[in-house]
Amino acid sequence: MTAPVLPETGPAAARPLWRDWIESPLFLKSTAGIVLLLLWEGTVRAFAPSYVARPSGIVRIFTTVIGDPQFLAAAGATLWAVAKGLLVSLVLGTLVGFAMGRINMMERGLRYYVNSLFATPMVAILPLVTLWFGYNADARFAIVVFAAFFSITINACDGARSVPLEYLEVANSFRARPFHTLFDIIFPASLPYLLAGVRLAAGRALVGAVVAEFFVSIPGLGYYILYNSRTFKHNEAFVAVIVLVAAGVSFEVLMNWLTRRYLPWSRRD
Repeated sequence: MTAPVLPETGPAAARPLWRDWIESPLFLKSTAGIVLLLLWEGTVRAFAPSYVARPSGIVRIFTTVIGDPQFLAAAGATLWAVAKGLLVSLVLGTLVGFAMGRINMMERGLRYYVNSLFATPMVAILPLVTLWFGYNADARFAIVVFAAFFSITINACDGARSVPLEYLEVANSFRARPFHTLFDIIFPASLPYLLAGVRLAAGRALVGAVVAEFFVSIPGLGYYILYNSRTFKHNEAFVAVIVLVAAGVSFEVLMNWLTRRYLPWSRRD
């Protein structure tokens, strides 16, 4: 005589599939985004003037704005300035940061000034930058470098100082040259700190470029936003904001991929 088959009473039977789907991160993020868009749309339609940006208006003119040569030129000018500024800041900031991290006299002499300039608001130095570089794209480039340089320098310095002492002792015991010690030990060990500095510098560089375009009134996404906002074309201005957000998010995704691909040991998740 066989024993009767009892119904399954474990967690799998007690928890329906639809509940797992509802509690999934994708569903929760999508639902929250849809709710926020609906609230935005309803609030603007009920209480704001017709020229205020709303999701339906942005969707209606999005492809038109993206295909506009003037908009493409503005986006290219801003993003190219940010890319050049980040590259210059990465090279110079890494060199200065490593020098501060490995040479005590450099660290004691420069740390105070680097931290002070890092905390200085970009808006405060814009008038001086325009006096030095003029009201042109050079001022924007200088602001981008100023915004990104100190973030990379501070993180590169911290990374160089955090290299385990036993690594350097092994290199010294094998009489490694300073060049090899720098590029084979210090640089790889400092990469997690350096990437963190690049992440921070990218956001500050985007902000610096847009603020400079606001102040100097040179072609770019910042001036595009300013001009369309003042002419009551808020939907067009918000398209530029979306492009800036997309650029920042894309850079963050790239940094995460590079970290997972080449530095898996530096991440705990």
